[in-house]
Amino acid sequence: MADLPVQIGQQYEAEIIGISHDGEGVGRVNGFTLFVAGALPGERALVRVEHVKKQYGYARLLQLVEESAERVMPVCSIYEECGGCQLQHLSYEAQLRVKRQQVVDNLQRIGKLDVAGETSEGIVVHPTLGMSEPWRYRNKAQVPFGEERGGLIGGFYAQGSHRIIDMEECLIQHEANDEVVARVKEIGARLGITAYREETNAGLLRHVVVKVGFRTGEIMVVLVTNGSTIPRVDEWIDGIRAALPSVKSICHNINVKQTNVIFGDETRVLWGSEVIYDYIGDVKFAISARSFFQVNPVQTEVLYGKALEYAGLTGDEVVVDAYCGIGTISLFLAQRAGQVYGVEIVEEAIADARKNAELNGMTNVHFEAGPAEVVLPEWTRQGIRPDVIVVDPPRKGCDAALLATILELQPRRVVYVSCSASTLARDLRVLVDGGYSVAEVTPVDMFPHTVHVESVALLVRNETDAEKPY
Repeated sequence: MADLPVQIGQQYEAEIIGISHDGEGVGRVNGFTLFVAGALPGERALVRVEHVKKQYGYARLLQLVEESAERVMPVCSIYEECGGCQLQHLSYEAQLRVKRQQVVDNLQRIGKLDVAGETSEGIVVHPTLGMSEPWRYRNKAQVPFGEERGGLIGGFYAQGSHRIIDMEECLIQHEANDEVVARVKEIGARLGITAYREETNAGLLRHVVVKVGFRTGEIMVVLVTNGSTIPRVDEWIDGIRAALPSVKSICHNINVKQTNVIFGDETRVLWGSEVIYDYIGDVKFAISARSFFQVNPVQTEVLYGKALEYAGLTGDEVVVDAYCGIGTISLFLAQRAGQVYGVEIVEEAIADARKNAELNGMTNVHFEAGPAEVVLPEWTRQGIRPDVIVVDPPRKGCDAALLATILELQPRRVVYVSCSASTLARDLRVLVDGGYSVAEVTPVDMFPHTVHVESVALLVRNETDAEKPY
């Protein structure tokens, strides 16, 4: 690639103009794009090129020539080693602006949608809703275990590797998560427990998963092992209970597969309850070892509050929640809706959703397992016609068949909750082409100090299509 404007191994002064979706600085040298980990927009940096492709390359930051006024000192001692956070070196106010810009860029570049600016009309993208205290916000830790110099270590993987960085605290985790991991290390070492080794598929302890109820203070500990038995298990249970009185549940998950997936298929309760409880707003949820629950309960209430606002409910509407999971958004909406219908392809999640509805005494919500694009038309044949459809899909976005079903059903409003700005933009384009207008989008910072951003978008059916039949 001798004809490229940069060469591997050479040093250049790069102008940093943005941040990538991976948190790297986006630099320019002679018109060529270089991704530079650790660099920030507005900086000039001396870099050394390490890899190049036809249109871009990667470079190592050697020295800052001009430093951004938004650069701050990371507070985490292992920040540069650990891959958990990417933006601790950027002030929190600037993080919120970067995340809004990420949403704007995707809407424009991928969705080909007009975004309102100071002098132009288009979709209003609001400032990112951030946290007043953007630390200690995670209610769940999934910590891999290993061995080093004959002792147990537990932490997070170094960025881009499976090398475990041992840690004593993680500043985005609830303090209880740190305490559990520390005590499990001590107890495991005392009992002679071995850690799982990927390269040999030997050793016992793979992961420790901790869940904590922010409102209730209840803690669940899940020991994920490479085997169906835990040596000296009674001593293990007694040690955890003695060290951690807030623990209400100790579970054992068995995973003997050579895989990066954390959980295996079988989970047993070793001691205590099968679930712990927590709240989002006034809605109570039962949380089991395998159930999905939003990891930032403080911002989840903000996110769902915005979805509820966008749904525009008056108490009579029929609402469909097309990716309902364990019913978190469904039950939040059911507080204001006439009837809510939740659909989810995972049957275990639907079972949890029904239990959560019963737990809260909510009778105006109905859950069904199956693909949304199959279940929704069947509901329509039964006379159920949604006024509002809410979608909260996984990172890959909505299934194309579901988008087609939404366009066929023509609800007055669609509320799209997204964890991926790129697939949000792609799907909004489909809905806009099908007769909807994007009224506004609000980014929500669910994961401070990382590059991830969630968004809530409101789509309204165009008036010209208002009389279309179902």
